[in-house]
Amino acid sequence: MAHHAHTSHPAIVKRLNRVAGHLRSIVGMIEEERPCVDIAQQLQAVENAIASAKRALINDHIDHCLVHAEEGEGTKAAVEQFRAISKYW
Repeated sequence: MAHHAHTSHPAIVKRLNRVAGHLRSIVGMIEEERPCVDIAQQLQAVENAIASAKRALINDHIDHCLVHAEEGEGTKAAVEQFRAISKYW
């Protein structure tokens, strides 16, 4: 299957850049010896944000596979793409 532009990628990159900033602030919290409960809460927020970005990426990929399968690129190729990405779900 050929490479296709994904319109969701800029939003996902923006979200992951926010996560990176959040993670840097958590490192600062650890270095400042902030309470572990506060740090754990912030780490959970980062995990949730990453999981959300992953879901958005996978859903966008699946949508693209279906659209391009309908455009004649073949259902076999789409099924192969689904199998490849499903291990990350």
